Amino acid sequence: MPRKAEKLPATASKETIDKAIASGKALVEQGKTKMEAAIAIYAALKDQPQQTVVDAFIAGAKLTPRGALTYWYTCRRRAPRDKKEAAHAKA
Repeated sequence: MPRKAEKLPATASKETIDKAIASGKALVEQGKTKMEAAIAIYAALKDQPQQTVVDAFIAGAKLTPRGALTYWYTCRRRAPRDKKEAAHAKA
């Protein structure tokens, strides 16, 4: 029988999490897409537990719980590629 996943505590300060949420809300209010808001939030909280980032997506990018989880997987998968592309752009 599978074990229930434990909720890991966030290692970032509440202030850092609140700033990430605020940046996501600001992007959505500017007319940016939810994905752009999620990417900004993920960039600020990428080292945090999954549930912390998902909760920030719900609050900052106005996503549903299921949508936020999908965006988390997408951001996690895209992050190494985006980092690589940014390095090539600088060169």
